[in-house]
Amino acid sequence: MTRKSGYALLAALASVIGVVCTAIFVGIGGAHTDDTPTAPRPHSTAAAPAAAGAWVGTWATAPAAAEPNTPHGYPGMSIRNVVHISVGGTAARVQFSNLFGTAPLTLTHTTLAVADGTGGADALPSTLAGLAFGGRTVVTIPAGESVLSDPVRLPVPSAADLLITTFSPYASGSVTYHPHARQTSYVARGDHAADAGGTAFTEQSPYWRYVTAVDVWTDQAKGAVVALGDSITDGFTSTVGANHRWPDYLAERLDGSAAGPHLGVLNEGVSGNRVLLDAAPNLAGNGPSALHRANRDALYRTGAKTVIVELGINDIIQTPRQADPDAIVAGLQEITREAHAHGIRVVGATLTPFEGERGYDPRLNTVREQVNAAIRSGRVFDSVVDFDQALRDPAHPARLRPMYDSGDHLHPSDVGYQAMADAIDLSSLLGDAPASL
Repeated sequence: MTRKSGYALLAALASVIGVVCTAIFVGIGGAHTDDTPTAPRPHSTAAAPAAAGAWVGTWATAPAAAEPNTPHGYPGMSIRNVVHISVGGTAARVQFSNLFGTAPLTLTHTTLAVADGTGGADALPSTLAGLAFGGRTVVTIPAGESVLSDPVRLPVPSAADLLITTFSPYASGSVTYHPHARQTSYVARGDHAADAGGTAFTEQSPYWRYVTAVDVWTDQAKGAVVALGDSITDGFTSTVGANHRWPDYLAERLDGSAAGPHLGVLNEGVSGNRVLLDAAPNLAGNGPSALHRANRDALYRTGAKTVIVELGINDIIQTPRQADPDAIVAGLQEITREAHAHGIRVVGATLTPFEGERGYDPRLNTVREQVNAAIRSGRVFDSVVDFDQALRDPAHPARLRPMYDSGDHLHPSDVGYQAMADAIDLSSLLGDAPASL
């Protein structure tokens, strides 16, 4: 079946399922404080569908910073975020964040739809659904908080693009965004949230704004894997719009085939992110440190069973440089302890080669190798994926293998990202988290 015919079939199924589905959604959703690593789980008191299943995260991104030069938000504008999900289901709900906002954000019209498969801002008309919050179409999200929409009955296929559109007529303060989406989204003047066609969305955007997670109701997926990382997880050099980040390739391996378990994959990479230090004001897009954001961005994600941690290289190569490998290891161990407190398993990645990158120094590489030795020793994580071994040049181990190098000698190419996903032992993603390590 071609992708186009598959989307046509989906359109037909949508109308059928909308008639026969007997799931009932009732109750009230609400905003919650989202500005500390100990924030409560995003929640809604709306009842889950009556059919058997569970809520599982299918897509997520980390709110990284306040978008520069947006002191009043985007009043009078429709923002159509395009997100590529992992697992599908029969219903969906969406999280919106005002974490880095400086004023309350009032959304008067929000919608969710399945994209029509042409790669633009067009939706399958039969899938366009309005979102509500506690039964109301208007929601105000205080600065520093987030909100989870009420569930909507919607047949969502796996590995699909969803269109999440927001509109506000009001000034709202700085926009919470994810700057390196590697995905084209769209903006239109006026309220076009209910437009199935994308004609009005004439402005393209490389960002995700406000939207931070999508959950689906499914009786297939058995939970989610969260990738907590830096630009290498964010897919900084991957092909825009191709979904070639390593977590995307991992999602393909976890699609429910006989090769592995059926799990959602959530990408919580932030470019420039460090384990130990928050981003400097002039590099705000690098986000809060992993220690400060791990709970919010990873451990509280819906259905999270395992976290894959790919972090530490920026602590070594960014100013101020961390020259003590034990400090980085201690930070990674703290993330593991936090995960275990939530019953979540942790798979940790070795730090990848970077000789040739503009900040390279042999002394810094020694720190990287010492961190990797600690990771491989088994005293940091429950299990290890050796990204260093997967990507390094056998003839020159301090460098990336040429075919895996994007050209900057730090970030992988698309082929390199696939090699990373292929290096993960799928059996390591399931299992109990030990009480201590």
